[in-house]
Amino acid sequence: VEGHTYPVPAAEGNGKDRILIFEDTNGDGTLDKRKIFAEGLNLVSGIEVGIGGVWLNAAPYLLYIPIDTANDKPAGPPKKLLDGWGLDDTHEVSNNLRWGPDGWLYGLQGVFTHSNIGKPGAIDQQRTKMNAGVWRYHPTKHLFEVFAEGTSNPWGIDFNDYGHAFITVCVIPHMFNVVQGARYERQAGEHFNPYTYDDIKNIGDHVHWLGDRGPHAGNFRSAAAGGGHAHAGAMIYLGGDSWPKEYRNTIFMNNINGARLNNDQLTRSGSGYLASHKKDFIEMNDSWSQWLNFKYGPDGSVFAIDWYDKNQCHSPNPDVHDKTLGRIFKISHKNDTWVRVDLAQASDMELVRYQLNSNEWYVRQARTILQERGPNPVVHDALKEILAKNPDVTRKLRALWALHVTDGLTEKVLNGLLLHDDEYIRSWAVQLLTEDKNVSAATLQRFVDMAKTDRSALVRLYLAAGTQRLAPAQRWDILNALVQRPEDLEDHNLPLMLWYASEPLASLDADRMLHMSALARTPNFLRYTIQRVAALNTSDSQKALKALRTRLAKDGSEQAHRGQILLDSLLTE
Repeated sequence: VEGHTYPVPAAEGNGKDRILIFEDTNGDGTLDKRKIFAEGLNLVSGIEVGIGGVWLNAAPYLLYIPIDTANDKPAGPPKKLLDGWGLDDTHEVSNNLRWGPDGWLYGLQGVFTHSNIGKPGAIDQQRTKMNAGVWRYHPTKHLFEVFAEGTSNPWGIDFNDYGHAFITVCVIPHMFNVVQGARYERQAGEHFNPYTYDDIKNIGDHVHWLGDRGPHAGNFRSAAAGGGHAHAGAMIYLGGDSWPKEYRNTIFMNNINGARLNNDQLTRSGSGYLASHKKDFIEMNDSWSQWLNFKYGPDGSVFAIDWYDKNQCHSPNPDVHDKTLGRIFKISHKNDTWVRVDLAQASDMELVRYQLNSNEWYVRQARTILQERGPNPVVHDALKEILAKNPDVTRKLRALWALHVTDGLTEKVLNGLLLHDDEYIRSWAVQLLTEDKNVSAATLQRFVDMAKTDRSALVRLYLAAGTQRLAPAQRWDILNALVQRPEDLEDHNLPLMLWYASEPLASLDADRMLHMSALARTPNFLRYTIQRVAALNTSDSQKALKALRTRLAKDGSEQAHRGQILLDSLLTE
């Protein structure tokens, strides 16, 4: 995308942004052919290609431009799929589109822009409010969801070998492992749910600024720590064997203040991850350099786009931005070999075999094409063979995701995978089973059994996330088992994820919720439940709280004592 409209959106129909297609025709590393695909676009802040077209963030719209693949031209005008994206702060608009392994299109939005999103013409009750967070859109079902809430101004999202999402942000600590239904630390403002009480923090063991006076005070003086607080782009390198193995599954982000690529190691920890600082990958030695995004390609090399400008970050004055100096870089390793490839011409079975490629570019492109082509029993049989027999769990997962996006999975198959030996398979089976927010009684009972006995914190996290998608009345037995698991007291994610899933139950049956909270082992669960039930402010809720106080008086634990103190402060005799 070539952006000439930022930072002030143009009047409708007067946009100045355009989409360019570049090509290296002879493999010498230089993009020697250039073509304009579309122009007249307005404030474009994200692009992705697939399912027959080009997808664009262009607040207030999510746009889709169908492609005439024979001529690399639009096959029709842009379609407005969604509107209502806010423009309060144009450096925090919807941004960074990326296909997820589940076939949804993922994107981001910043904290100081307020959106009310829906299909064009939708009334307020049919729309979804959003500020900071991660959202997703299904390209064929045309469904929109907020995937996770919070953070600050995220400008990069990617997925690792196991399909886990990570985002990079600005101002607050920079790295989050994104879990469905989570609510994360915010730079400003309040969560939409007033009973959130606390939010999940970042996963980094470091920040990229120096000093104790806050992130902005560290600008232009934090080279030793990584450069500063502002980050753009996110790339988890999965580009095959061309780069050294040490980079695979590590995440790269551009540090705008520091004009460098930071690199973090992502290590499993409990139900999630810990992000540790690795050596900065590259330093530009030029404060004008502002890489916004970067992706690996079919040869394993990485392409990066650079908004090259004296002015950093978010001046609203259009006159201070130089829009003539944008640059494109290609980062190659000695093992990179130029390739010419057109996966759209591949057969279905060739696309299946690409799911085994060491370069994730082929995997994702092939999966998206299979998704566009739709269900095929022959494809499904081949993918099920990989899922059943390939010894590498990442290849099993690729087969599972490809089956999902091509409608090749049944509830029976996924129920069988809930018994799989590998925690990644079991956890993804939970997420896929709950995608449509409707499960059978048999699946529900299986979830209860797993909540009681599954040894994996990751699986328990996915149960907590998936349970949020079920009707509150279906959640009781799952959550009652999960909150009593002693292994998760110090986990980074689970205590709060369990609260987010449980909170709606207070208004359903306050007394039952209080009984459950008294048995809970997760930190603060009892306190939060007491606060939530007290907020109901009904005669029944007061009665339930008084009954709890009587029960806690017979319990000598520290948790019971703290609960009594809180109840004494809330109850009126």
